[in-house]
Amino acid sequence: MNKLFCRLFQAAMKLGMYFLPWTTPEVIEGQGSSIRIVQDMKARRIDCALVVMGPNMMKRGLPVPMLEEMTGAGIKYRVFDSITTDPTDEQVEAGVAEYRKLAKLRSRQSTMLSSPAIVLFGGGSPMDCGKAIAARIARPGKTVPQLQGVLKVRSRKRVPFIYAVPTTSGTGSEATMAAVITDHKTHRKKSINDISIIPHVCVLDASLTTGLPPEITANTGMDALCHAVEAYTNGTYNTSLEKKMAKKAVKLIYDNLYNVYRDGSDIKARQEMQLAAFYAGRAFTRGCVGYIHAVGHAIGGLYGVPHGRAMAVLLPHVMKAYGDAAEKKLAELADCCGVCADKMSKVEKADSFIRWIEELNEKMGIPCGLDCIRECDIPLMAKWAAAEANPLYPVPRIFNRGELEQLLMNVVESPAPCGAGIYH
Repeated sequence: MNKLFCRLFQAAMKLGMYFLPWTTPEVIEGQGSSIRIVQDMKARRIDCALVVMGPNMMKRGLPVPMLEEMTGAGIKYRVFDSITTDPTDEQVEAGVAEYRKLAKLRSRQSTMLSSPAIVLFGGGSPMDCGKAIAARIARPGKTVPQLQGVLKVRSRKRVPFIYAVPTTSGTGSEATMAAVITDHKTHRKKSINDISIIPHVCVLDASLTTGLPPEITANTGMDALCHAVEAYTNGTYNTSLEKKMAKKAVKLIYDNLYNVYRDGSDIKARQEMQLAAFYAGRAFTRGCVGYIHAVGHAIGGLYGVPHGRAMAVLLPHVMKAYGDAAEKKLAELADCCGVCADKMSKVEKADSFIRWIEELNEKMGIPCGLDCIRECDIPLMAKWAAAEANPLYPVPRIFNRGELEQLLMNVVESPAPCGAGIYH
């Protein structure tokens, strides 16, 4: 009955999605495009902005040219960088307070926009936190937990103008309707999902990513691959646009991820990876993710495993667990990348695609399992994953809690003792 309910819910969602005003961010791309953002602000009569970034960004100097350009153009800004790897509801509220301070400082005689813009600068953490701040500004009477879920913001006109400047190539947050926020008390991750918080403009400047260490390059790149593969294998909510973007993303990652892992200074490959992350993000913002993300959020929330690392480990496990339900789509992705011979069967092609993922993980030092998982936590994580995924995610095969527990057991490299971790 639960599986039937999920499929009926998804059928209703698919119908409803045709009536939503889907949007794709405008793109400014190429080296130095993070500075050209200021020209765009002036053209839109924006005179101040809250710049949301990670705590180490200023030390690395990446936003300095953009901020100096803003100062020279007379655009006031306030930096908010009190963000952890997994932004919390408390941090969102602190960002909302900073935004309101900035709004009060603006001149009442200003002829510009009535509210400051928000610039999201960095990886997934500032992107998620900044979009959640925008959601709270649009719906001031709602708390973060009240906005988490599907289509609870419902007010793009009241959302501040959002610029997204990614400094990694993976999260795709610059193109998505999702903002993943962690409850500071329970450590549970949940998303605000609303088309109102899709950024208005996305800036793809590969020069911002050339200094990324190989491990982060690998983790973020595999995150993008998970977005594209999950969006494509889901299928139900997709239009031809999402299918095309997902396939483009997978091919770009196939051609470029290992190259940038080996040589981080390869600017052309870096630019291709930024484009891949953008395509993948736009694909899954309608097509949705699946159990890789549902289980990965539970693991990341409990143990602090980097999101991209959890995604990379889980990707082959989940695709294998789907079995024949995902074979056709995986075979199509294998054909797209050229990882197998044309005469192979659908099953052989799907297996070849999964083997490529496993081999890529191995070459980039990503393990096939996780040794932090405690067996006594598995029922809780399965419960969280089921609550996140069912009935919303249109996955190829719906898993019950028992199947999710088995999936988690498959990921356990060697069980951690039950006295360790957050919960006892």
